[in-house]
Amino acid sequence: MDSWHLLLDILILLGGALVLGVVCERLRQSPILGYLAAGTLLGPNALWVVSTADEVAVLAELGVALLLFTIGLEFSWPRLKKLGAAAFGGGTGQVLVTMGLAAGCAMIFSMPFRTSVAVGAIVALSSTAVVLRLLISRAEIESAHGRHALGILLMQDVAVVPLVLLVTVIGGDGSMKDMSKDIVLAIVGALVLVVVLYVLLNKVAPRVMGLGEMRRNRDLPILLAIVIGLGSALASHKFGLSPALGAFVAGMILAESPFATQIRADIGSIRTLLVTLFFSSIGMLGDPAWFISHLPMVLGFVAAIVVGKSVVVWIVLKCFGLTHRHALAAGICLAQVGEFSFVLAAVARGTVISEELFTLIISSTIVTLFLTPYLVAFAPRVSGMVVGTLERIGVLKASTVEATREHSVAGDRLVVIGFGPAGEAVAQALEGHEERVTVLDLNPASIRRAQQLGYSAHIGNAAQAEVLEHAGVEHASAVVVTVPDPAAAREIVGLVRMLAPGVHVIARARYHRYFEDLQRGGADDVVNEEWIVGAILASRVRARLRREEQVEDEESSAQSESVD
Repeated sequence: MDSWHLLLDILILLGGALVLGVVCERLRQSPILGYLAAGTLLGPNALWVVSTADEVAVLAELGVALLLFTIGLEFSWPRLKKLGAAAFGGGTGQVLVTMGLAAGCAMIFSMPFRTSVAVGAIVALSSTAVVLRLLISRAEIESAHGRHALGILLMQDVAVVPLVLLVTVIGGDGSMKDMSKDIVLAIVGALVLVVVLYVLLNKVAPRVMGLGEMRRNRDLPILLAIVIGLGSALASHKFGLSPALGAFVAGMILAESPFATQIRADIGSIRTLLVTLFFSSIGMLGDPAWFISHLPMVLGFVAAIVVGKSVVVWIVLKCFGLTHRHALAAGICLAQVGEFSFVLAAVARGTVISEELFTLIISSTIVTLFLTPYLVAFAPRVSGMVVGTLERIGVLKASTVEATREHSVAGDRLVVIGFGPAGEAVAQALEGHEERVTVLDLNPASIRRAQQLGYSAHIGNAAQAEVLEHAGVEHASAVVVTVPDPAAAREIVGLVRMLAPGVHVIARARYHRYFEDLQRGGADDVVNEEWIVGAILASRVRARLRREEQVEDEESSAQSESVD
């Protein structure tokens, strides 16, 4: 395949995704819908503008890996443990129950046992890439339903490897003995991979990132971040594991490092590029003509998936003590077929799954992905309506107190950008409430100092939107910009104002001539250093003059007394 032809196809796909993404954004819809539509329209089953679908799919898989790598940077192991048994036990239960019910329904429709098991495995998985992206963008990842949706999604990702092995065996390409051997090798490989990644990312990478050369040249940390993200995915693939799962583990290990925020921002652009290709490549698998001619069948399958998975997650999470509202909201968020289901469908295609069934699964999956932004957006409201109605008619027992309260961080945090002497003095104003302070700085030594004082601190360039979003400026009561560089301060203030129009911004003006620039940029309060220094100097001068006058008065009084 001509590499320039592949580049042309990628350019056409990205251009189509851009246009339709803008259209969706204007219509106040998720741009993901535009990416899927671009792939469907430009792919081999519609306009046939893009023909290198397989090559694009390889790049798209890297996009999913990078997405999970950045998500892993948000979730260290201690934080994952806080998700609790409801998330992890619920994830295991959801996969098993959904798989069993879907296989049973398939057998009712006279499908062979092997085909039914494959369909159950495909339907059991939800979309980690789409759901987590939407929950994070909506600031609901810390909500009760968001946390448990995350736990279930992670367990589904863990289940990808054994499900692929299972589908391979029932497809006639392996025996039970081969499957057992492969599972053992996969477990050993996973343990070896985790140990290797832990040593490299916890011992070697921080030393490399702390080098002076890394701080002086912004290109080098970006290259290192990309090498870590894609390298961990490749290593996982070499061990026979899911590349996305390996990338997630690498991100989770690095999450304990103060460099995590900046790494996440550094690879943001290439991740956006590859993830856009991923959704477009999914769209290319769709066949609009087949979809229209089999519309009732597709819609029926979609309805069964959405309702069935919502109810399964609802029941499973309720068994672990979650409230009905939160359990059903999590279920609605997960009521789609995920990106890793395409891997299972591709393995089963032509062996246990016919071409017509494959096309039905692909079409239904695309429709559920189209529905996902709406499912996530309306999940809390719909769950409240459904549970409320069932309580009123007596199907459910009405609860007077919610067992799980939503976690709210709005309005109680202070974000300090720059942790020199000025930033440290600002942070110390909340002495005794260190957990409410988040510090951003590019100097590792300053971050270590902030962490020693008990503040949440991250190495990151505050002139990047993703760094500010990670620091939580949208939910802060105030953001204080103490960086001395006037140009950087202006850029940061403008970006903070764009991301959080309602937050109170206090900025430091090192020189008087930049005072009005910061005000025009969006700062509510500007501290003019030259005025303050001038006022302090003037007060010192006045104090000195008062002392001199006092001395003169005392000498004059003494002279008068001696004359008398």
